[in-house]
Amino acid sequence: MSRKISDIILIGPISTGKSTLGKLLAHKLGIPQCSMDDVRLDYYKEINYDEELAKQIREEEGFQGIYRYWKPFEAYAVERVLSEYSNCVIDFGAGHSVYEDDELFRRVKQVLEPYINVVLILPSPDLEESIQILNERNGGIVSNGFDLNEYFVKHHSNYDLAKFVVYTKGKSPEETRDEILKIVKL
Repeated sequence: MSRKISDIILIGPISTGKSTLGKLLAHKLGIPQCSMDDVRLDYYKEINYDEELAKQIREEEGFQGIYRYWKPFEAYAVERVLSEYSNCVIDFGAGHSVYEDDELFRRVKQVLEPYINVVLILPSPDLEESIQILNERNGGIVSNGFDLNEYFVKHHSNYDLAKFVVYTKGKSPEETRDEILKIVKL
């Protein structure tokens, strides 16, 4: 399988700046940006995503329930976006790189394997500080005792998928963009 060097894929928790950095990188490189959050529902619907069922699950089980429902759709969306988009910057939604189910994680890991520029974006190398910074940015996302910022920061999937990690603390988005451009292989 050939290595995919023309794409940059940004992964990481909610509110780390993936979409902002994707836009800045795409503009600087003169290539398109694909934001997973903009295209994911179309992909979900290809494999029978049911919005009414999702709404019902969210009402009955809260965020954890809907998050579990989304997981197979998220893995499928990763496969589809990577099959459809090339020579661009792709920023994943936070859940698209985090999986509890081993088979879903294997699928995502396999489809990302040829991509050498998978960059995990985090606020800080100190995980507790990253959680604190994200809580300040997004007000903290807790549902039925489930702390989403902590979950995404500490989950192994992001670290297992990333080829590089970039920290944003103390840097402007443009400085972070330039750091990414220095470490990726284009």
